[in-house]
Amino acid sequence: MEHLDAKTRLPLRDARCQRRGHRAAALAFLALAGTANAGPTIAFGEEGYVTFGYAFQLWAREQSFTSSTDNGRSTDIYFRRNRLLFSGQANDIYGFYVQLEAGNDDRNGNTDKPVFYRDAYITADYSDGLRVIAGRFKSTFSRENLEACLEPLTADRAEVISYAPFGAQGGTRDTGLALWGNLADAKVQYRLMFADGRQGDEVARKSLRVTARGHVSLLDPEADYGYKATYVGTRRVLTVGAAVDYQAKAAYANFPARTDAKDYKAWTVDAFLEYPTTAGTFTLSAAVFDYSTGNAINQSPDPLLPVTSELKAAYLKGAYLFPQRVGPGRLQPFFRYEKSAYAVTGGLFDQQWRSGGLNYYLNGQNLKLMLEHASIRFDTQHPTNPALRDYSHTTLGLQFIF
Repeated sequence: MEHLDAKTRLPLRDARCQRRGHRAAALAFLALAGTANAGPTIAFGEEGYVTFGYAFQLWAREQSFTSSTDNGRSTDIYFRRNRLLFSGQANDIYGFYVQLEAGNDDRNGNTDKPVFYRDAYITADYSDGLRVIAGRFKSTFSRENLEACLEPLTADRAEVISYAPFGAQGGTRDTGLALWGNLADAKVQYRLMFADGRQGDEVARKSLRVTARGHVSLLDPEADYGYKATYVGTRRVLTVGAAVDYQAKAAYANFPARTDAKDYKAWTVDAFLEYPTTAGTFTLSAAVFDYSTGNAINQSPDPLLPVTSELKAAYLKGAYLFPQRVGPGRLQPFFRYEKSAYAVTGGLFDQQWRSGGLNYYLNGQNLKLMLEHASIRFDTQHPTNPALRDYSHTTLGLQFIF
């Protein structure tokens, strides 16, 4: 993984002869998986090492409904994320990353959340222009999915629109192999991923999911596989990216008869700007999405085909970071807007999301407080499901990374 030196803007691979690359590689691993920093490191032999880390987000949320069957207000305190992290290098080329997760622990009183492998993969860095990832890792489709969840701008990513309808863990990950690299002094990045995609008896043909993504960085390069939603005023970034996603015969339009197989196709375009000035740091990010599976959802599909298989959506988010400390930390007001249009008969899922809040950085992303209020409005109110009627929630969060 390439991680650029903030002073020289040169790939750290060029400086590895000075034995400084191991720590940089560890940080790049954690950027891929969504973690801001790295914990203790144990060396093995002349080149190998393992780095350990721990991170959580503790949320307290007050919401105007409890569940899809209960419209009563609720207050809940739970771990939005709760992770153990292991990364390392066998040598200068080959490395690995493993992340154990018990997310949403104690949500709605569920204290028996299972611990599972959120990520498990190896990496091979042959050159700045050719790198390989193999295992289970983040799908390379949308920028926001690739943004580190422990370095967010708003309280969290989009709940739905930034995730593909198919793949592991709600569309955030997939199992397979990716080729990627940086060109032109890391101003240009390419990615090509081959993964499992949608599998099971519902699929007309068990074909590979293929995802291609590229971006151009017009100011400071974004050279890692993962992105950040904010660099907290440390870099000047203007990056424009685009991606396509495809899997042949991913669903039957007529599932009872097992006929009329449909391909899955999706595309996205995104842009990210962060610009620090003496008056403060300004951040703005936006993306549009188009997901389609041949309109199978409105015919006679299998019961597991998600409504997100026919979706057009967009988001806009931004923030302002005050140049001076406010008390012991730094203050960053933010906002978020989303619009989702599902091509589903009845229009019961179409909605708009508006939210605003504050980040308070006590020690960068390693120790942070967050407060957000969100209002979600549906174009058509569902007659019985409170989760598909207008609602709001307020979230207070504590983030800790070791």
